[in-house]
Amino acid sequence: MTNTERYHKPVLLHESIDGLAIKENGIYVDVTFGGGGHSREILNRLGKNGRLYAFDQDADAANNAIDDERFTLINQNFRYIKRFLKFYGVKKVDGVLGDFGVSSHQFDVPERGFSTRFEGVLDMRMNQSGAISAQNILNEYSENELVNIFFKYGELKNSKAIAKAIISARTEQKIVTGNQLQQILKPFLQKFKENKTLAQIYQAIRIEVNEEMQVLEEFLTQLPDIVEIGGRISLISYHSLEDRLVKRFIRDGQFEGAPEKDFYGNVSVPFRKVGGLIVPTTTEIAENSRARSAKLRIAERQ
Repeated sequence: MTNTERYHKPVLLHESIDGLAIKENGIYVDVTFGGGGHSREILNRLGKNGRLYAFDQDADAANNAIDDERFTLINQNFRYIKRFLKFYGVKKVDGVLGDFGVSSHQFDVPERGFSTRFEGVLDMRMNQSGAISAQNILNEYSENELVNIFFKYGELKNSKAIAKAIISARTEQKIVTGNQLQQILKPFLQKFKENKTLAQIYQAIRIEVNEEMQVLEEFLTQLPDIVEIGGRISLISYHSLEDRLVKRFIRDGQFEGAPEKDFYGNVSVPFRKVGGLIVPTTTEIAENSRARSAKLRIAERQ
């Protein structure tokens, strides 16, 4: 296994890059660089005049930077895609790839606090200089705020009871580690469903820490301005909340309400979907368990 794969084994690698229909001398953006697996494949398909810009807010990702004059790594959150491409003199691009969610590296480093498998301090910041960590949420948010997070981002029906238990526990002792949190959550972990419930609770906290849904919305709404007509977007989601946003945006060009129509009543949306939903093969899932919930959607600027 290469260092890149150790950091994060790219999911739906060939399917997602095929979806970009790469032009040899085009300009592309990988907004979730991570271990650089997708970026390397894009570079493999670009000619000498092609360009690739990659975003990653996690400082650890810089260790995987690619030594290639066609490549630029931008250590920023992809919610600022338009601003930073403008800084580099780029107004339009031929394709954008996004592989959302948490990298294997972030899950596998106990002190990052993303994983339910390791004992570690509850952090969950993708950007380690971010102001709010999981500890802040668990120890400082009101009961109503916790209820909303667990219901909205974890899709947990018993979010009120979970929030109440956390509020009660933190009056006795500050919640600092994963083990502490899991002890508090024990009454809510049904036999044979422990891992699923824990994953939902951790997911809810992580989404709030990193403002993941707001970031995704801000990113998607900038795509019509930066993707050339005929350019492609190739987006991989890992949970239903993300996938719903991506699907709705491609279909309607917005997240709520009916899509815009022209004078003649025709629906006017910036992208048209290319093909159907793509999911990993059973072989890929067997080789990389983190691929199991991945969903790839491809669309073309029109």
